[in-house]
Amino acid sequence: MAVAPVEFVVDPTLSIQLLAWILAGSFLGSLSGLVPGLHANNFALLLAGFAVSIPGPPLFVGCGMLAAGVVHTFLNAVPAMALGVPDAEMAVTALPGHRMVLEGRGYEAIRLSALGSILAVLAAVPLAVPVTWAVTTAYPTIRSNLPLVLAVVVVALVASEQTWRGRFGGLLSFGLAAVLGALTLDLSPDAPLEAGGMLAPLFAGLFGAPVLIDAMVGNGIPRQDGDAITVSRRLVGATALAGALAGAVVGYIPGISAAIAAVAVLVFVPGDSGDRGYIVATSGVDTANTIFALFALVAIGQPRTGVMVAFESVNAPLEIPILLVGVIVAGLIGFALVIVVGETYLELVGKTSYWKISIVVLGLLFGLSYLFTGALGIAVFVAAATIGMVPVRLRARRVHLMGVLIGPLMFGL
Repeated sequence: MAVAPVEFVVDPTLSIQLLAWILAGSFLGSLSGLVPGLHANNFALLLAGFAVSIPGPPLFVGCGMLAAGVVHTFLNAVPAMALGVPDAEMAVTALPGHRMVLEGRGYEAIRLSALGSILAVLAAVPLAVPVTWAVTTAYPTIRSNLPLVLAVVVVALVASEQTWRGRFGGLLSFGLAAVLGALTLDLSPDAPLEAGGMLAPLFAGLFGAPVLIDAMVGNGIPRQDGDAITVSRRLVGATALAGALAGAVVGYIPGISAAIAAVAVLVFVPGDSGDRGYIVATSGVDTANTIFALFALVAIGQPRTGVMVAFESVNAPLEIPILLVGVIVAGLIGFALVIVVGETYLELVGKTSYWKISIVVLGLLFGLSYLFTGALGIAVFVAAATIGMVPVRLRARRVHLMGVLIGPLMFGL
């Protein structure tokens, strides 16, 4: 029996239009990623607000949105490392990355983050179908035992502290952050921007403000020495794959954010990988989450991220082959941008008095908190900043502050 040949037809005009939309989305994603403390969901909801008025084919507009979301996950590592100010997904990466910057290894840190993200893109495409089947099959069991799973993660992270003082600091930080999250996450305050959400002041205060406050009396960023990656290819590949798989889980299971998955994946990162393994794995979680959320929308019909909510708002058709092309192209653009822009960003920060940068960025975080959550957001930002100083003073890792999201889920608050 003869098999009819498959013919691929490429329309140059449509291809150019598609590329233009991907480039436009990548540009927006790079701008949003470089704003300290701007959460991806805030950006996505802003995008959704004006996307419906953009003239153009819904499919191409959707591709632009996906490109913006993907590139955002590449570039948001830059302010997290250079300034220590993350958005929610990069909260775990911020301290290891910023620590490498202070050691003069910022260029390497940026390359590791870029590798974690691009390897997650390349892994997500072939893994999409089997992972979709596996996760949707296991979903009922995972969902019914989610508090237990999260509790195991928390205990493992606290136990991994090297001293009793650190363990106490980790437990106290987790408890305070959990209470703060329970009191504030469900609030819907009046704010100048409708794309509001309590994540902006919470994470800016918990993870950004303490670094900036301490930096005011520090020596600033030292000269960056080299960009050579000092870990093996095998370790980079293994940690990136771990991050990609964790990002897949986020895409399908409600209530689990990329920030929580980033915490969980740290338990499985090889112990000898140190800060470098953390950066690769957590960058992979962030980017993979954006990609697998697309497949979750196809498989279960529900948007799991702000970008997917924005995607649905323009009634973009789920033409998976075209959308995947957009994701891959955006990933390549993000990979190049994060290296070029990241190094320039570090150079500019290094040439400026760090106390001046700290004051300016703190002012920016206050402004973002007000824009997204109004006057209440300012109060939440101050409370979060106070709690954020606890692990710093007790010499515990700041990852325990992720209790702001994990605690309410564990205890059903």
